[in-house]
Amino acid sequence: MSSQSRPSSEVVGVSPKRRIERRGQIITGLCVMLVVVLVLTLIFMVCSRGISTFAKDGIPLGSFFAGTTWNPHQNGADGVPLVGALPMIVGSFSVTLLSCLLALPFALGASIFVVEVAPGFGSRVFRPLTEVLVGIPSVVFGLVGLGVIVPWMRGLVGGTGYGILSASIVLAVMILPTVTSLSTDALVAVPNAYRDGSYGLGCTRWQTIVGVVLPSALPDIMTAVIMGMSRAFGEALAVQMVIGNAPQMPAGLFTPASTLTSVLTMGMGNEAMGTVANDVLWALAMVLLAMSLVFILIVHLIGRKGGAKHD
Repeated sequence: MSSQSRPSSEVVGVSPKRRIERRGQIITGLCVMLVVVLVLTLIFMVCSRGISTFAKDGIPLGSFFAGTTWNPHQNGADGVPLVGALPMIVGSFSVTLLSCLLALPFALGASIFVVEVAPGFGSRVFRPLTEVLVGIPSVVFGLVGLGVIVPWMRGLVGGTGYGILSASIVLAVMILPTVTSLSTDALVAVPNAYRDGSYGLGCTRWQTIVGVVLPSALPDIMTAVIMGMSRAFGEALAVQMVIGNAPQMPAGLFTPASTLTSVLTMGMGNEAMGTVANDVLWALAMVLLAMSLVFILIVHLIGRKGGAKHD
């Protein structure tokens, strides 16, 4: 009798667990669906409003992406609003690339030091400091750039002090903690067996770092650089405070310029919804979104190649 009742008691004991598991699956599935819906809604909203610039307002793609004059409230000789976005696109890419070039040597050098030379100092002191820097608001970096970098550039080369170089220096300081932290993780992830094998062949520490550690960590270091570029490309407030906000083709590193984000932050709240001036701002936002997706795609491609290489 007891042997016959045992299976039923086991079934009764298992069914509540199955119900809990199903509830967990439903809740987590709804969370995933919510995230997917939010992302798709955001992309659809930005793209639909941005495309209306060309579909509804009739602005040619060539005049938007290749034009050099930005004045949405004025029409050119052909009757088309002067909405050339090329100066902002060039400005965004200029400050992004230059800030990465400035930040990468310091980030890589610091990562090598705290992983290969002084790991104790890196774990106890350096990493907490970088985490503090990551949490500093961008407006603080902008204020420091406005109070320190701009006057220094003004005294060094003359002019107003605003420009691409000033913005690049501020952005380099902003992305330095991110690139340093990710580069440090990349070096830590290199197996110690690689180092031991290099030392066993008679290589010195620096020969091991240059010839073994850095090549092994290169895919992850490239991912750190792309993540830093993504942060720099989308930064708005700090750049707006030091670049000069002049929607013109950059004439050099020391002249005022503008980026996609600086024009968006200054103009979006001042233009009525549905107007041409507002639609072209959404088109700039669409370009920003497209570049963010490109950066994400590059990160995934680098990750796949790095994983295949290690396999």
